[in-house]
Amino acid sequence: MIEVKGICKSYGNKKIVDDVSFNIEKGKITSFIGPNGAGKSTVLSMLSRITSIDSGEVYIDGKEISKWDTVELSKKISILKQSNNINVRLTIKELVSFGRFPYSKGKLTNEDKKFINKAIKYMELSDIENKYLDELSGGQRQRAYIAMIIAQNTDYILLDEPLNNLDMKHSVQMMKVLKGLTEDLKKTVVIVIHDINFASCYSDNIIVLNNGKLVKDGLKEEIINKQLLEDIYKIDFNIKDIDGNKICVYF
Repeated sequence: MIEVKGICKSYGNKKIVDDVSFNIEKGKITSFIGPNGAGKSTVLSMLSRITSIDSGEVYIDGKEISKWDTVELSKKISILKQSNNINVRLTIKELVSFGRFPYSKGKLTNEDKKFINKAIKYMELSDIENKYLDELSGGQRQRAYIAMIIAQNTDYILLDEPLNNLDMKHSVQMMKVLKGLTEDLKKTVVIVIHDINFASCYSDNIIVLNNGKLVKDGLKEEIINKQLLEDIYKIDFNIKDIDGNKICVYF
């Protein structure tokens, strides 16, 4: 479990994250939703120690995050940010191999190669694994980065807008892959996502942020609520029950 207790983050005089507390349940998909500027991506970065915490505490499996050895933490938590800028020309397979660095230190074993090949296959990239990243579409590149994270084989997977650059087919595929990671491999997946309906259909729990503050967290059935969503997004919502899923109509 990830336990977050009263975390805060400011840049200058602006408080980006303001006294936020919640728990991330193991083996589930938890989605962060909220308007732009709500603090979602900053919170995600704080959970992985990429961004420092001004005050408050984060516990990973009972151990405060600052106490974790860096290598051991990278075997426990993986994170994919929105912007991934790699200046070196790499193939998909070479990129995915980076996911094994905490274990291999650059000297890949047969065990590492199994994880790499499995991750590439999982993301349906086997037929183009030797293509360079600059030869790929935005969606292919996004899937390659996700494959790198899968190859890292951590208990906790944090993804910031994983559906960026993906068309409808691959967005659905991506969410099914993430669901499979929790159901088949017992991973814990935490995502920042803008599409309310993907959050509704695939999440177990949802955390709502607005203006750096926690609005509500709980089961998705509690969060996909007309009044709550209208208060946060300032638009009209019509929520339909379709095949057991709450689908939001908001245009």
